Amino acid sequence: MGPDMAEGPLDAVIEQLERTAAELRAGELAPERAAALVDDCARLAAEAGAELDRGVRAGESGLPGQLPLEP
Repeated sequence: MGPDMAEGPLDAVIEQLERTAAELRAGELAPERAAALVDDCARLAAEAGAELDRGVRAGESGLPGQLPLEP
């Protein structure tokens, strides 16, 4: 990821997703709480995808040799 995408909303979503996944992996949750966390993971993954899409559309792919799409 480029410097513009490496900081900001995407990082916050990724950190939250990692914390939620770690809590799920710990295995010390009631089934209802685990189900809620799975829903949170799905929501967070969708947010991360949306942030990546916004960055790509803005030309911030950050991949070496990647050229922006021309309209």
